[in-house]
Amino acid sequence: MSNAYLSISQVDMSFTRGGTTNQVLKNIDLDVQRGEFISLIGHSGCGKSTVLNIVAGLLRATSGGVIVDGKEVNDPGPDRALVFQNHSLLPWLTVYQNVEIAVEKTFRKTKTAAERKAWILHNLDMVNMSHALDRLPSEISGGMKQRVGIARALAMEPKVLLLDEPFGALDALTRAHLQDEVMRIQSELANTVMMITHDVDEAVLLSDRIVMMTNGPAATIGQILDVELPRPRDRIAMADDPRYNHYRHEVLSFLYEKQRKVEEIDRHRGKRGGAEAAKAVKRA
Repeated sequence: MSNAYLSISQVDMSFTRGGTTNQVLKNIDLDVQRGEFISLIGHSGCGKSTVLNIVAGLLRATSGGVIVDGKEVNDPGPDRALVFQNHSLLPWLTVYQNVEIAVEKTFRKTKTAAERKAWILHNLDMVNMSHALDRLPSEISGGMKQRVGIARALAMEPKVLLLDEPFGALDALTRAHLQDEVMRIQSELANTVMMITHDVDEAVLLSDRIVMMTNGPAATIGQILDVELPRPRDRIAMADDPRYNHYRHEVLSFLYEKQRKVEEIDRHRGKRGGAEAAKAVKRA
């Protein structure tokens, strides 16, 4: 039995529509330690979001399962908070109220009204949004909306923070600022984070490990890369760091070279499944 804080064990996922069954994920095995920052990266359609939704409890795996801090995941719960690419703020509520709704649901029985208010303000301050408490989502920028979404997720004190391409819709400068904020907050809180990204530089900059997915159908984990760069990380300094560029090359190599070898192996073996392909790519 795994002693990992978050354990994804032998997860398969299939969807059936119109009498046709498509296997999206095959034999996903991943152990995450407490306080780790993990990124999932792969080409579009490889099942990254499906993995995240299974961990969030929004989807039930066809087989296998997920355990967080010793408890099996079967449904959504406050121990896992999910931040989407689209901020998902309620448009009729202010910045303060959007965080308040999560805090009230999570802590109504365990914190006093004064404690809940202080906690809301603390989390908005953490993402530098204290100046906009009374604004509606329509009155703030996309980057600010994402800050509020992150504050709302953190305010639930989740055991695992799940980020589904949280910076994907932002311009490059805003994206960089928010990446820095997430690094700072994760350093302060030492929380466990699993993030989906298409951005190789983002994955290397933020992660302790990068989990590279093979293409679907029947996608699996093709390679896991340990990113042994000291923290705190400075994006300017990292640009000239040979280790950073080595990790960046490893991810690009998997996505654009080793991935093709996986597909060739699958074709030659009659598509016997992603698990064998994953073993092959590690040897490639």
